[in-house]
Amino acid sequence: MLTTQQLQAIKKLQKECETQDNLQLKLNWDMLENRESNQLDFLHYEKDELVAFLGLYSFGSTVEVCGMVKPSERRKGQFRLLFKKGMETAKQNGYKKILLNAPAGSHVAKAFLNKQGAVYAFSEHQMEWQESSLETVEGLTLRKANVDDLDMRVRLSVEAFGMAKEDALSVESLFDREGDTDMLMIDVNEKTVGKIRVKRKDRQAWIYGFSILPEHQGKGIGRKVLRRVIKDQSSDGYSVHLEVETKNDHALGLYEAVGFKAVHSQDYYTYQL
Repeated sequence: MLTTQQLQAIKKLQKECETQDNLQLKLNWDMLENRESNQLDFLHYEKDELVAFLGLYSFGSTVEVCGMVKPSERRKGQFRLLFKKGMETAKQNGYKKILLNAPAGSHVAKAFLNKQGAVYAFSEHQMEWQESSLETVEGLTLRKANVDDLDMRVRLSVEAFGMAKEDALSVESLFDREGDTDMLMIDVNEKTVGKIRVKRKDRQAWIYGFSILPEHQGKGIGRKVLRRVIKDQSSDGYSVHLEVETKNDHALGLYEAVGFKAVHSQDYYTYQL
């Protein structure tokens, strides 16, 4: 696990990079702060100062990779060294899919990824709800998931997101260890038809993993669920945020229709070892 000093150094470097480049890095802090080992994090220091960082984030057989370099220390080879170590670890761990993550506005990151032979796969938008009036929602129930819901949660990840069953089970187990998070099941007419995960931190509520069984899509359930979650979280004093891939145009349109607006974007690239 990362030490308090290491975490502070990573936060300091992140802030410097984001300020200098006017962008937002996605470092998955919930995972960084709860590592069970330090085998997936790579740090490079110069004169006791952290100048480069690379993190691997495992989701079943897929691993996401994100990193950064102190602006004044770029083009000196430190990050290339960390990237090489990270890819060696990814190979040793047997990950089947490697996704490299970079802020959409970072030309430096894109140049590095293109040089490595990475191929653009998709973009992801971070969206924020713009405050507006919401109608009262009826006709569905949101309840906290229990142990009996695990099979349905896995089924939803498989059918709605196209995940392998083994990966879905691994990811759901990971979510259960997160703090400040509610995994909510969506019931309509006493039948479970979907799930949505809400994480609260620093007065922000983030929506993740929102999915409806294919046979129940197109019935207006998704819009009702979003309105209910937004109303509940905003009433409790939280701003409401979510992430969505641009290749999912239907989901993007749904979120925009209930008042979400894109504020940051991340590009994902596939990489072959």
